[in-house]
Amino acid sequence: MKELKSTDIFECTMCGKCCQGYGGTYVTETDIQAIAEFIGKSPETVREEYCQLSGGKPVLAQGEDGKCVFFTDKCSIHPVKPKMCRKWPFLEAVLRDEKNWERMASCCPGCKTDAPIEHVKAVIQALLNGEIQDEG
Repeated sequence: MKELKSTDIFECTMCGKCCQGYGGTYVTETDIQAIAEFIGKSPETVREEYCQLSGGKPVLAQGEDGKCVFFTDKCSIHPVKPKMCRKWPFLEAVLRDEKNWERMASCCPGCKTDAPIEHVKAVIQALLNGEIQDEG
């Protein structure tokens, strides 16, 4: 059997398509701390200036263009991006319904559409199980 690698099915192009749209990216206290250290501000400043509340939880705010406030021409916090961002597109939703991969691939140029769906699901399952690491 072929060795499973995340790059078999996805390589981030840093295009920002996943950084836009309603919903927001939930951030944990660990995410806030990492972002604060990375941008040289306090966690309180990150919460106040770069987050908003959704369902009582902090999410990264969106700019007027509908993109994450940390997206300019690319992700400006990529090395410390929140867990929710790091998981994209290796989502459990693909295991529940393979059409979710098609939907994501239709808007994300990093998703490889030539990979057989069974291989996509095997890679995602292995990532979720911690059997392989995300190389992207």
